[in-house]
Amino acid sequence: MAVERDIFGIAGPTYLNPVNWNCENNRRSVAACLVQAVYVLERDRQLNRQSVDSVAPPWWEFFHFEMIRKLVDDADLSIFGAIFEFNPPSSKEASFQDAPRFVIAFRGTITEKETISRDISLDLHLVQNGLHKTSRFTIAMQAVQNVATVFTGSSIWLAGHSLGAGLAILTGRNMVKKGALLDSFLFNPPFVAAPIERISDERVKHGFRIARSFITAGLTIAMKGKTEGNNQRSVAEEPFNILSSWTPYLFVNPGDHICSEYIGYFQHRKNMEDLGAGFIEKLATQNSIGDLFYKALGWESEPLHLLPSADLIVNVGPSPDFKYAHGISQWWQPELNFQCNKYRYS
Repeated sequence: MAVERDIFGIAGPTYLNPVNWNCENNRRSVAACLVQAVYVLERDRQLNRQSVDSVAPPWWEFFHFEMIRKLVDDADLSIFGAIFEFNPPSSKEASFQDAPRFVIAFRGTITEKETISRDISLDLHLVQNGLHKTSRFTIAMQAVQNVATVFTGSSIWLAGHSLGAGLAILTGRNMVKKGALLDSFLFNPPFVAAPIERISDERVKHGFRIARSFITAGLTIAMKGKTEGNNQRSVAEEPFNILSSWTPYLFVNPGDHICSEYIGYFQHRKNMEDLGAGFIEKLATQNSIGDLFYKALGWESEPLHLLPSADLIVNVGPSPDFKYAHGISQWWQPELNFQCNKYRYS
């Protein structure tokens, strides 16, 4: 997909229609553009671009979507998400049959004076596994649940980038617990852990992962021993198994330390099984040291990065700098060089 844009990507996409909704590359590109639309919506608000001066609409209108609701943060009144409804010229055309009925998209952090304070605060909540306790999540969750309830049986996508991917993971996980599996496109989703993936020596990296798995498994067993005295189940076993049927798309870049740890998270699980240490890794993959620490202190914690199943799409093309590696624009590029691995938990 070619896109004409300035520094904030505000000009809109140029792409040959119609979109092939069975093509995973097309689906990825459209989802990324709708996330970008939310970024541009917020910039329109900040710069007071209204009506004909607004530059956000091409990002959804080009793909025959209509924006039916903006999601507004109650703290700083910024636009952090939007609900888009697919409205093609003719719904009877076969090319539109596999399109989503709704896409609910969430932006990430914007480092402008109008939003930086609130967004950084939410980033800190995410790092502390506490994003679920924020009002922004409550607004997002209510919006997703309302659409799913009113339009039962409709195809609904979730999409988000960076902090917005964290919101999408959290809302998607909660919808699974309510019996709804939503297609989810998670661009540069945050992984809150030590960035082991950045270690260049494979043997050292593998050793660190093994050590962390045994430490995490040991702490999990210790905590399980304490809770079993109160006839409680493992701290993570039941919800983790429930989530195993949900398979979000994770789009990560090795040059982005915020999300690159997903690469090792899933590959290490397979490596441990090959070593005959699958039981240890099963405990470790359901928990994190940080999460166990918070729960030992009695804090309510919900780590987002502990996902049982996923389609992991890794951009293995060159990334000139961190800004590009973490940016949303890479994910609508037509010549994206990527590797895809499907991970299923059992």
